[in-house]
Amino acid sequence: MSEPFDVITMGRLGVDLYPLQVGVSLREVESFGKFLGGSAANVAVAAARYGRRTALLSRTGADPFGDFLHDALRGFGVDDRFVTPFDGLNTPITFCEIFPPDDFPLYFYREPKAPDLELRAEELDLDAIRAARVFWVTVTGLSQEPSRTATLEALRARGKAGITVLDLDYRPMFWPRPEEARRWVREALPHVTVAVGNLEECEVAVGTREPREAAAALLAQGMDLAVVKQGPRGVLADTGERAVEVPPVPVEVVNGLGAGDAFGGALCHGLLAGWDVERVMRFCNAAGAIVASRLSCAEAMPEESEVLSMLEEAVNVQG
Repeated sequence: MSEPFDVITMGRLGVDLYPLQVGVSLREVESFGKFLGGSAANVAVAAARYGRRTALLSRTGADPFGDFLHDALRGFGVDDRFVTPFDGLNTPITFCEIFPPDDFPLYFYREPKAPDLELRAEELDLDAIRAARVFWVTVTGLSQEPSRTATLEALRARGKAGITVLDLDYRPMFWPRPEEARRWVREALPHVTVAVGNLEECEVAVGTREPREAAAALLAQGMDLAVVKQGPRGVLADTGERAVEVPPVPVEVVNGLGAGDAFGGALCHGLLAGWDVERVMRFCNAAGAIVASRLSCAEAMPEESEVLSMLEEAVNVQG
């Protein structure tokens, strides 16, 4: 590797099949669009949109959908050298229903197991992980072995170098019960410098959904920044020395899925740029709003100029 990556994300990767008819159930949908999906993959794409040198660490099935994902990653400028096929498991597919403004049921087809949960510690490029300026992992990677051990080993090997992010990304269908997720999240938290999640995810992680209490509990694990998404109330970011709350950017929602991943890629970009925490949060909110106004996830990720235009427009409206 000639130079370190700006961002390496590790975790979920699959194919999103989103209906091209809005406001109807899957029972009635007649056609679908095919997109790259998975939270870790989407965050990598979002960061790459801002010109960051980005790579994904994941697995696919050894099938045509896996080939499609490699093509898509390369097309988005994400290095796919750490994405490997796993024989015997299919590339996962996710369907959704689209009922704007706030109902987007997800249907995951990851049985008997998703290839991204077959990441193994002995196969990791720990030198690349240590060298990356941002290393981003998700709670989904802690849900099953061998991915759980691989995720924890990667975090330990990194030793909180640079910016190390845990996306709390709790999906109930991937866990037998919330208490099991909390157990493994608490194993991971001492090894990260940033944690980001919504109110439900924070409750699973630290036992409270009250935003400031949740942020304080996360910071008590030794990290530098806790980010708590509060839905219509915006986002709370707490460094321990400074806490800011930033309202959401109003937008006509088409598909709320992917907005959180857009927020994640923008967070990587803003932290790497060295912006102050309020500027980072405003940028993240605007990026998420843009993606919420579009159908797809990865393909919808904005460039920096689009986010800045959105922020300028919001200021003008408020003025």
